[in-house]
Amino acid sequence: MAEFGFPKDSRLLNAADYKAVFDNAQYKVSCRQFLMLAVSNDRGAKRLGMVIAKKNVAKAVQRNRIKRQIRESFRKTRPRIEPLDVVVLARKDVDKLRNLQVMVSLNSLWCDLEQKLLGTNKVS
Repeated sequence: MAEFGFPKDSRLLNAADYKAVFDNAQYKVSCRQFLMLAVSNDRGAKRLGMVIAKKNVAKAVQRNRIKRQIRESFRKTRPRIEPLDVVVLARKDVDKLRNLQVMVSLNSLWCDLEQKLLGTNKVS
């Protein structure tokens, strides 16, 4: 059960970590609801950061729900991906989706990211 936790070493914690991903994104996958940016890291850890802007998701309850969904999808996907720093950005109206729709979108993005990793299709 512990393998599915979300410890501190699995999170992007400070602005420098986020900036590194935004500035050096090697992999980029997106759908209507989310944008996922990723960069390889040499820490050996798979780390996740989330950006859910108040402008895109107005209510805190909905922002927290989306964050929980993103964390859950990351926990389930983490064993299948190589060490990466990943930032997931929520787009406008993602709060209108039901939990199942959010999970389907996120799972699709993780699969797309895995395909890019296997094919090494990097952002140019």
